[in-house]
Amino acid sequence: MKSTASIVCALLIASSAFAQRSFSGDAPKKPKPSFPGQTDAPMPSKPSAPVKVESITNRLTSPWAVALLPDGNFLVTESIGTMRVVHPNGVVSAPLAGVPGVKVVAAQGLHDILLDPDFARNRVLYFTYFAPPPGEKPAIWPNEYFYQMVWNKPLAERRLIDYGTERVARARLSQDESSLEDLQTLAEGTERRVVLAPDGTLYVTGADRFRFYDSKYDGVEHDFTDNPDIGRNFSGRVLRINRDGSIPKDNPWLSRATVDAKTFAHGLRDPEGAAINPATGELWVTDHGPQGGDEIDIIRAGKNYGWPDVSYGTQYDFQRTDGRINVPVGNGKTSMPGVEEPTYFWFPDIAPSGMLFYTGNLFPDWKGNLFVGGMGAQALVRLVLNGDRIAAEEHLLSERKERVREIRQGPNGEIYLLAGNELLRVTPK
Repeated sequence: MKSTASIVCALLIASSAFAQRSFSGDAPKKPKPSFPGQTDAPMPSKPSAPVKVESITNRLTSPWAVALLPDGNFLVTESIGTMRVVHPNGVVSAPLAGVPGVKVVAAQGLHDILLDPDFARNRVLYFTYFAPPPGEKPAIWPNEYFYQMVWNKPLAERRLIDYGTERVARARLSQDESSLEDLQTLAEGTERRVVLAPDGTLYVTGADRFRFYDSKYDGVEHDFTDNPDIGRNFSGRVLRINRDGSIPKDNPWLSRATVDAKTFAHGLRDPEGAAINPATGELWVTDHGPQGGDEIDIIRAGKNYGWPDVSYGTQYDFQRTDGRINVPVGNGKTSMPGVEEPTYFWFPDIAPSGMLFYTGNLFPDWKGNLFVGGMGAQALVRLVLNGDRIAAEEHLLSERKERVREIRQGPNGEIYLLAGNELLRVTPK
């Protein structure tokens, strides 16, 4: 029997190969953007000055998100289903008790974590994860169980199988930081990023749940507009809930009985980065395309972002058994009426993850810039903004050749990254 460590290693190798293949040139001819500056922004006129990068620890396993605790420690989620406290001196705690059971399969696992705005008093936090079905023990499963063994089944058969459930939960961190207490499930259906909105509600992003409708994880090959409620319920979505799990009274689909009342926006594929733009108060997300077409979207109430009808990418060549390449997604278009355009897209993919609007003073030249973690690009991607448009793009830390998963700003303007299995601190050199 293989050890947990060996299974995790195999998963990481498979995921890395998968991302690198889509990043390294499978994609077809670059699609035409819908407006100038929607892709291929130039380098900034003033490149960034050299930075100092310190490794706080390199002893994490598949770290996914980090929250900065008031006492200076770091609370880190590992996608394999564990949370740990990392101390500034590099000491890494044992896994916290009280974390619910997690099913780790393909891109599913334990993901984001967010401290309540009143955390210093109430110790409340929010996190996202994939829960195993009733009666199934937490475990790490082969990737193909969630991919090839799902899409080759007819829809009627898929609907009889409980693969697990996407969840967002809240809990309290114990005073000694060793366990979670008072666990409560707030919502089901999404398990990527959780973000505090300016009005105090929560936005929760989730990946396309292709298993619930007639689709594969890299799309469909036909027009998908005949039943729009399927996309509103099962495509990658943003949910909006109150911090107690109740539904805000101004959510956009409350008057439509066939749409989940928590749905705020839909038509995404896999939004693994999310942040509030402090200049506008709007939610921005990064969304993974299939083969090409990674994008940045500005999320607005009730809007459709296209998946799986349209995409700037195509279906994966290496998954096809019929020899065809560059097969379009959906109706084969990159744009269509009623679908919001991404404010920016990448081609080829960078595999974007964490997102941060920099507001600190430690890096004056970066103030107001947007940062995105590039996993396939193996870089910290700096984007200079002009309103809602991307004016310039710069890749930083590429020499480290690490997949940047997460980005957080520290209390003094320093930047913390999860890259590979490391927690890094970035300060001026």
